[in-house]
Amino acid sequence: MTRKARPLAIVTGASTGIGYELAKCCAEDGFDLLIAADESAIEKAADNLRAFDVDVTAVEADLATTKGVDKLYAAIKGRPVDALLANAGRGLGKAFLDQDFDDVRHVVDTNITGTIYLLQKVGRDMRGHGRGRILITGSIAGFMPGTFQAVYNGTKTFLDSFSFALRAELKDSGVTVTCLMPGATETEFFERADMMDTKVGTAKKDSAADVAKTGFDSMMRGDGDVVSGWKNKLQSAIALVTPSPVLAEMHRGMAEPGSAKEK
Repeated sequence: MTRKARPLAIVTGASTGIGYELAKCCAEDGFDLLIAADESAIEKAADNLRAFDVDVTAVEADLATTKGVDKLYAAIKGRPVDALLANAGRGLGKAFLDQDFDDVRHVVDTNITGTIYLLQKVGRDMRGHGRGRILITGSIAGFMPGTFQAVYNGTKTFLDSFSFALRAELKDSGVTVTCLMPGATETEFFERADMMDTKVGTAKKDSAADVAKTGFDSMMRGDGDVVSGWKNKLQSAIALVTPSPVLAEMHRGMAEPGSAKEK
């Protein structure tokens, strides 16, 4: 397939983990790639993805800022975007009152502000062209009050809700919106969130490749949402009928600092 004939996918948070695996799914399906992350490892990811014989452009930018998102958007260079996989995200463990507010702000700005700014810019273009696919990485964390992950879970609650609203607004536009809601996944997330002393941080987790494949396939079908893994499907179903105070205490058992030592 020639470069002009190949579709283009943007994948954020694509240097490692679910984002990298989503980019890999796109490359395997014949998409050219524009990938972004806030670390230099995005260049190595790009080199690996070029093995699929597609064009790959890497952008190192802080997607928690409008300036960083503008840098990514400029790299599109007017080319129609066929798929936007908005996956960039940050976590933060420990009690809210003990967290540095700069870290709190970075989580909110990465997970929400930068994400919806990019979605609005690219989404407008897609609507203008009458076609496009959007995948937003939410989380089953959005179903639970996140004791010792209060800010992170709050951002995922926002994204889960936002994705359904945006999908409804784009009904009959030719643009689909899919929300991928994974559970705990084997990535660098928990180490970066300083949660390696927690039960969830040290427990066995889902494969990032499996989660990404589930999300990619759902996006390509135009599904509204997908929870990856049967355990996560069960957990999300239980969360819908469980009182919030109970869920908050359940989350404490998973995310409280030092819980990894408990039997």
